[in-house]
Amino acid sequence: MELEVRHLRALCAIADAGSLHKAARQLGMSQPSLTTQLRRIENSLGAELFSRERTGCRPTLLGHSVLSRARPLVAGMAVLVSEARAAADRSAGPRLRIGSTASRALAGWLRRLRERLPGTDISLQMDVSANALLRQVAGGGLDVAFVHEVEGCPLRVPPGLDRRVLVEREPQFISLARDHPAAGSQIVELADLAADRWMIDPTVDGEWDGLRRVLGAAGLNPPVLHGDYLTASSLIAVGEAIAPCQPTSVPREDMVVRPLRDDPLGVRLLLFSRPGAYEGAGIAGVGTGAGAGAGTDAGADGDGPGGAEVYADLEAAYREAALQAVVYRQWLMRNKSPLLHAPAA
Repeated sequence: MELEVRHLRALCAIADAGSLHKAARQLGMSQPSLTTQLRRIENSLGAELFSRERTGCRPTLLGHSVLSRARPLVAGMAVLVSEARAAADRSAGPRLRIGSTASRALAGWLRRLRERLPGTDISLQMDVSANALLRQVAGGGLDVAFVHEVEGCPLRVPPGLDRRVLVEREPQFISLARDHPAAGSQIVELADLAADRWMIDPTVDGEWDGLRRVLGAAGLNPPVLHGDYLTASSLIAVGEAIAPCQPTSVPREDMVVRPLRDDPLGVRLLLFSRPGAYEGAGIAGVGTGAGAGAGTDAGADGDGPGGAEVYADLEAAYREAALQAVVYRQWLMRNKSPLLHAPAA
């Protein structure tokens, strides 16, 4: 078998993700297919590249050697593809390709962008993995990515990307059945949830590690279910589980959203872009200024032409979603958040 770039890309994904399951999710293939591919690669080289452990996969000594040669090749191919796509984009008309993890701000952001850029083809790609989206931005498959970074679990940011911080620390709330004993409290004590089954999506970068760290610090070891959050909603509604949720989440007749005492769970909301990405969207060059609402450090890490406008639209959309969520709005008022006030024009 002759090694190809796709094989090297798979090896890098396994090493970065630390498990075959996560790597397969990021590569858009099934875990059995990736396992078979890895075996074929190892057979062609005559030795194991990864040691399989209960906690995941770790490169062997040979694996580290192969990866040190593979990464520059994969990166070089990504640059080639990125430059070719950029050349094609210039002749195809203005386009803005957005990637995002889940957020209630997306609808308002897209609406504002379409109003601002009526002749631009704006597309959206969703993914539970922020790291996967950042790799696509770096590789030229996306222009910008709006992602969240779980506290204590830094994202693996490819070099060369511009970054803006939308919210330095967004508290994560909890979703409960409406008849849960703690649902009547305005603020829920973490200790009152010790006997509940928590549900978490392990494919969301950092989510399980972040929750495990917080529960461990509180001396709690509750039963944990792994699954997607669509399934979680149905289990929460009937009292079979509880789950962390974004503060902008909207309650239902059978489910409530509550903040946790002292906000132990938090994420950082970030907007990443490639240098020059906004030029292809038909946005005229704009300086790197822009107000830093929602407690941001906008512009601290650089910004491409037009980035201030795209960021301002996202900031306005997030504020709109935040103020529409009653429980989050109350939290913002208690904490005297600057998010309550729109930045000066």
